[in-house]
Amino acid sequence: MSTREEVIRVIDLPNNVTLDDIIKELSVHAKIEKGLKVLNDGEYYSHDEVKEKLAKWLN
Repeated sequence: MSTREEVIRVIDLPNNVTLDDIIKELSVHAKIEKGLKVLNDGEYYSHDEVKEKLAKWLN
């Protein structure tokens, strides 16, 4: 899918949409895509790992 097609697919907004609305929608979409890539690549911490790291930071 081309970038243009992706933008059109992501932005399903009313006719009175503002440029700020479009930028916000694209930003949210980009962050979600980045997060999904991180998860798919296995680059994340488990719940227990986060609890362990947090405990060290707070002590």
